[in-house]
Amino acid sequence: MISTIISVVIAFGITAGLGFIIIPWLRKLKFGQTILEIGPSWHKSKQGTPNMGGLMFIAGIIISFAATMLVTAFALKTDVETADIMNAQTHRDLVLLISGIVLALGFGVVGFTDDFIKIKMKRNEGLTAKQKTLGQLIMTFGFILTLWLSHNTSWNIPFIGTVNFEKNIFTAIVFWALSFFIVYGCVNSVNLTDGIDGLCSSVTVTVAVSFIIIGQWMEFAGLKIFAGALLGGVLGFLCWNWNPAKTFMGDTGSLFLGGMVVALGYLCKCPLILLPIGIVYVCETMSDIIQIGYFKITHGKRVFKMAPIHHHFEMCGWKEKKICVVFSFVNAVGCAIGLLILYFGVYNR
Repeated sequence: MISTIISVVIAFGITAGLGFIIIPWLRKLKFGQTILEIGPSWHKSKQGTPNMGGLMFIAGIIISFAATMLVTAFALKTDVETADIMNAQTHRDLVLLISGIVLALGFGVVGFTDDFIKIKMKRNEGLTAKQKTLGQLIMTFGFILTLWLSHNTSWNIPFIGTVNFEKNIFTAIVFWALSFFIVYGCVNSVNLTDGIDGLCSSVTVTVAVSFIIIGQWMEFAGLKIFAGALLGGVLGFLCWNWNPAKTFMGDTGSLFLGGMVVALGYLCKCPLILLPIGIVYVCETMSDIIQIGYFKITHGKRVFKMAPIHHHFEMCGWKEKKICVVFSFVNAVGCAIGLLILYFGVYNR
């Protein structure tokens, strides 16, 4: 666990410390958030709050992950008895770790481009829907192709066993189709969760802790370091993003976090577990789908006062801090259920 603690501390320190540099820099560049008219009226007070603060934890997470992995690799060479700390770190494990970081960075670039166009070029819509979708699909395809070429195609299905999707053409199609749905859907679900001060970060804290536990069960230090860096990064960002927020992560940060969460699901060889472990992300997306679908079917009626669902509770009078606490607790319950499923359905069968 020493390497995990190191990754958490480094990511937290860099992210929290960068707030003193990046936030004034964003203010100087006038990279302030534009509040849309369709949002809650009280959000107008947030107009001009520096956006793209996600750059803080992106730097913190990447530096922490790289530094801790190097330190751990050095420890392996100097102490033969710790050679199993990386779970006999195979080529496939390394590919998964590297491709996971690249995936997160790729989505972060798409988000950065969108934010930059919105803020600097004064185009409220940022990238068009087609441009944003194309960029995300390219990142998704690249990640899945890397998994396929490196033979990272075996999933642990709780209470069923290990399934290798390279058996035949049918299982290959299932793997590609499911992976596209999981990667693209999860990343955008995390993105939707970033709607109020501290929400996405606080929910992601529970996700990161869960994967540290899973990494401990798997004796896979690479996974623990990856999740630890994520934990430290979002905790450091919360120092600046908790209500009232001094900065917002923007799509730059939320899409990067989505890529990190997806990568964790694949690192533990069970991406399906993202459903309970990211239950709040799922609810945010489903509330949006239900709202849009019902609105179109009924020609103007709504199920929620506003979607995604965190805005519904805002409209009901809940304060942002309360929403963050309650949603994080709900996600923690989902994480506990996911961990129980994994423990009894995979690791303790």
